[in-house]
Amino acid sequence: MPAPNPISGSDPRRWVTPGETPPGESSTGSETGPYRPLSRGWGTAPLVLIWLVALVFALFFLAYAIILNLNV
Repeated sequence: MPAPNPISGSDPRRWVTPGETPPGESSTGSETGPYRPLSRGWGTAPLVLIWLVALVFALFFLAYAIILNLNV
């Protein structure tokens, strides 16, 4: 195996100098960056809308089952 030529750039240790790379993974955790308080989640309007659609859906099939049962 031939010896690597340091002038040709084939040695990976010579590609980037130590001061140009960021530190290792230990300094890039989820707690880095600016602080943002947690949001409260879903708003009231979308939840009410979802519940109303589910209620109308359930009432429709309940009425449909009652009507089918009466016609038997």
